[in-house]
Formats: sequence, structure tokens, C-alpha cells
Amino acid sequence: MGKIRRIQLKSKKYVPLPGTSPGSVQLYEGSLKPKITAYSYGSSACHSEELKSFSELDQHFKNHPTLTHWIDIRGIGDLTLYDYLEKKFKVHKLVLEDIANIQQRPKIDEYDDYLFAVSRMLYVDSELEIENEQISFLLFPKVLFSFQENYIDTVDPVIHRLKLGKGNIRTGGTSFMLYSLMDIIVDNYFTLIYRLGDELETIEELLYRKPDKTLMYQTQSIKRAMIMIRRAVWPERDKINDMIRSDSKLIHKQTKTFLKDTYDHCMQVIDLVESYKDLTTSLIDMNLSFISNRMNEIMKVLTIISSIFIPLTFIAGVYGMNFAYQDPETGKILEHNMPELYSENGYLYTMGVMCLIAVIQMIYFWRKGWLSNR
Repeated sequence: MGKIRRIQLKSKKYVPLPGTSPGSVQLYEGSLKPKITAYSYGSSACHSEELKSFSELDQHFKNHPTLTHWIDIRGIGDLTLYDYLEKKFKVHKLVLEDIANIQQRPKIDEYDDYLFAVSRMLYVDSELEIENEQISFLLFPKVLFSFQENYIDTVDPVIHRLKLGKGNIRTGGTSFMLYSLMDIIVDNYFTLIYRLGDELETIEELLYRKPDKTLMYQTQSIKRAMIMIRRAVWPERDKINDMIRSDSKLIHKQTKTFLKDTYDHCMQVIDLVESYKDLTTSLIDMNLSFISNRMNEIMKVLTIISSIFIPLTFIAGVYGMNFAYQDPETGKILEHNMPELYSENGYLYTMGVMCLIAVIQMIYFWRKGWLSNR
């Protein structure tokens, strides 16, 4: 028998303070301190360096003035980060607020000197909980910033390709690097959906063997996960479509060609999500139907038992009334007051009649098909 892996949604709460002025950066509880990794690359070179402060980042830019830079920042729980972006790169306060607010939907915002984009990274962690993580991007002509909530490595394939120099990743500029990161995010949607699909297949097999309400609860949990994926992929599709149609010089024409492929992947994810969501609804209905049928079978058995004992109970009740056969005062014989009570074999006759009635009823129920399990 298959075993359900029980992938669950991870509970994460972030409640911004009401009434704060627009552009105020609010760090959520438990936010991590930034870890900065700088990747500087060109057609024939690639340098990576882990930095401890933003002053070291400035020095890194000076050491590689002709290369393209991808600054991978994991952890957004430091106000120094937002001060640095505002002073050094003139990033708008509303953008800084959106980076810190981890409940943003996927979107693309165009400014004069840069682009701001948000994506939702969905993956299953080691505890079989679905992480719904925000990844933000700041796209400049020669620098791309990515901001990730956690330290987990979710974009390792992109880093591997960058170090090996495969494809156009070193020569496509910052916009191509942004495409590569968004593409791996969309690919992770496929991985998550297929894992949930395998779990649905296991649930379906178990339903045919032994319906159980816990299976229905697990199916409902998967349905919620599908809804969460849909909430992430629909705006992701719209964001990519906006990038394809954008007139910004920061998005190269070559990059737009590759973005069309990512757009197609988003459409495939949407189709899979809708299909699996319908399947979860069908499994829930099927489970309820199985439980209802099982209840009907139980009620049928109880009804048959009750039908058999109703006439037997009637007979036993009649002969349990104990009317006297002889008047105790006059000694007169009361011939019509249950003379069977004093019959020599009355008990055997009564039990025989009761057994005969039960057998006749069983034969009748059998011929009607009521005793069948089908």
C-alpha cells in the first residue's frame, strides 16, 4: 500500500502595522540578517565573492568595473540594506517598502533608471512543508540585485551555469540573468505540482481500498496548495507578459525571446494547476460518496435485522401478555383467553413458527438482492 508523504502548507504570518506612512520599511519578526554574495562576470571571466558589509560591496564594484554584477542577498532583516540602496542607487522608498513586505504578489514596476520585480518561490523544505517565499529584484544596466528571505539555495542551477559559462548567461547582461532566475522559479512550480500530483495518485489508490476521513483532509490540504500555486503563477504570467511588451532599454530584445518560453511554461503550470484542482474536488466528492455508501450498507443491515425481528417481537409480545386461562375465583375455563399457553408443545410450536417466519423473510430478502454487497 502506498504511503502519503503529507506535504503541508507552512504557516507564515506577516502583519504590517496599520497607519504607517508610505515608504516606511517594516522588518517582520524573525527576519534574517543579510548574507551578500557578489558574482561579477563577463564573456571570459566569472568571479564570486562573499561579502560581510556594503562597504566591501563598493570595493568589489571598483575591483571589477568592466564586468556585469549579480548581487545575491539572502536575508532582508537589516535596515542598513535599505539605507544603502536608497543612498547608493537612489531606489525609491516605496520599492524599499515592497522588498521588506514579504506578502507582495508577482509584479514588475518600471522606473527611470531601474526596474523592480517580485516573484514567489515555492518549494518543499526538509520538513515536507511548502515554503512560499518572496524574491525581489532590482535591475540596473550593469547590476542586478536579488533579495531572498531565507538562506536556502534555491537558484543553484543558475549559479552552476554562470560558473561554467554555458549558454548566454555571461553575455546576455543583467536582463538575461533576471530571466534565468525567474525561469528557475517557474521550473520549481513544475517540481512542486508533480510532487503533489504523485500524492494525489496515492490518495486515489487508498480511497479505493479503504475510504477514510483523513484522506479527505489531506486532499483538501493539497487543494489549498494548488490554490496557492495559482495565486503565484497567474500574476507571474502577467508580469512576464509585461516584460515582453515593455519598451524599457534595460530588457534586451534577446531576453524577450527567452521570456516568451517562460511565459509558455507559466501557461502549462496554470493548466496543470486547474487539472489537479479539479482532481482534488473529484477525490473529495468520491471520498464522501464512499463514506455515504458505507453508511447506507450499515443502515441496510440494520434495517434487515429490524425487519426480521419485528414480527418475532410481535409474537413474543402477544404471548407475553399472560391472560389467565381459568378464572381464579370461579374456576371457570376461559376458552378464548390464550389457550395456547397450556398447550403441551406450545413453546416448541411458537419457536418453530418464529424460525419459519425468519427463514421466509431471509429468502425473500435474498431473492430481492438485498443481501448482496453490490
